[in-house]
Amino acid sequence: MYKVAITGGIGSGKSVVCSILEEFGVAVYNSDLRAKELMSCSDALRQQLMERFGAEVYTSEGLNRAYLAERVFGNAEELAALNAIVHPAVMADFDAWAEAQEGGYVVLESAILFEAKLENRVDAVVSVMTPEALRVERAMARDGASREQVEARIRAQMSDDERSDRSKYAIVNIDLDELREDVEQLHRRLSYDSRSK
Repeated sequence: MYKVAITGGIGSGKSVVCSILEEFGVAVYNSDLRAKELMSCSDALRQQLMERFGAEVYTSEGLNRAYLAERVFGNAEELAALNAIVHPAVMADFDAWAEAQEGGYVVLESAILFEAKLENRVDAVVSVMTPEALRVERAMARDGASREQVEARIRAQMSDDERSDRSKYAIVNIDLDELREDVEQLHRRLSYDSRSK
């Protein structure tokens, strides 16, 4: 199965691009959502997380997200340890999921594809790019975050230019009607690429 990653910074519109591709019948794997599900339901992952971060990482209610966030926030070593446990589990889950899908290609939606060094696990990468001012407005409206919070998150992420340089394709998301046309063209390209592999 031909595997395509869709990535982009906060407020860029990755999910919008993925939802349009789903309208064309493309199967999309949301890695952020699936990671949360696996951390809650995978016994193997639960055991690894408890061994590394302590029994407090789970409560009777499930994953203790606040505790885990406090442990890894601003601590590069702890974050790297968390990623070293979670990312392989997510990618193994993605690979198994991808093989069960039909169609020419599947999509992995990932905000931190390059940061997690997962780009070599897919055949092509598409970056979604949006002017920063628009990204800030979208993220503020979506998350209820302040401008300062969103701008800080943008500064902490890879730049659009760097992300684009490392991608096979880039798509600009400003106007929804234009985006739909661009995603349709992208779908045709990716369908061709998958047949040519």
